[in-house]
Amino acid sequence: MLTVPTSGTRDRWLAALIAAGLIVTLAVPPAQAHDFWIEPSTFHPRPGGIVALGLRVGQNYVGDPVPRQSTAIDRFFIRQIGPDGAAPYDRSIEGSNNIDPAGFLRVDGEATAVIGYSSNGADITLPAGPFEDYLRLYGLDAIIAERDRHGERSKPGRERFFRYAKALLSGARGSSLVTQPLGFTYEIVPDADPTVSAGPLHGRVFYNGEALPGALIEALWRDDPRVRLKTRSDARGGFAFALPRSGVWLIKSVHMVRAGFFASADWDSLWASLTFNAAIASPIAASDARP
Repeated sequence: MLTVPTSGTRDRWLAALIAAGLIVTLAVPPAQAHDFWIEPSTFHPRPGGIVALGLRVGQNYVGDPVPRQSTAIDRFFIRQIGPDGAAPYDRSIEGSNNIDPAGFLRVDGEATAVIGYSSNGADITLPAGPFEDYLRLYGLDAIIAERDRHGERSKPGRERFFRYAKALLSGARGSSLVTQPLGFTYEIVPDADPTVSAGPLHGRVFYNGEALPGALIEALWRDDPRVRLKTRSDARGGFAFALPRSGVWLIKSVHMVRAGFFASADWDSLWASLTFNAAIASPIAASDARP
């Protein structure tokens, strides 16, 4: 069992882990715009236990480690209920640059806690053809149509991307914190705590605090990413998935808007994700799971 010494010896503890090969040091530039999610060392921490939080970037729930870079982080924190049911509070997640995992924290395990990560923007430019392929892959057909209306389909895609990732750590009981937005620009919010709730997963997507209709939302099962569900949000930003398997799921969505006049790119892309361990599978027709 992994234990952490007191804060005064944390740096020596990290150095020992690195020497033992338990932490991967990555001298690579930040990955470009792909799916991005939080991968805890466990979704079911013991009370008082230590959780290592990895950041992952990739596709089809297959990702590469993203080392911590403080300059890329806007917020990285845990939101949890206070002791003995006191008011919820946020606590920053600490870590050291250029290593994976990106952070460590001790949890009380009383109720489901929410890990939140938001990034600063990063620029990427793609040739016109690959950019349109990517837009189509992520269901951003409205952007293709807008580029067509403005005679821009032959132009490279100049994009500034932002990441908004969440993970749920189970506790001894569920928590209504899961159903409340963290205040991210783009965010996936369940209607009930999916770590304890039976039945289909219901939720909503929010952009700038308002429900967003027509967004493509996907659900991928970690044990076999070929098991994938897709839907679009309704007029209230709502969506529902009857998850066919228990275990760890990634819910993800991408929204894109035209950037401001003085921006360094033409488009802002907003990448939202939610990872959690669904304790109970929901009945589902075989045709709904897409192997």
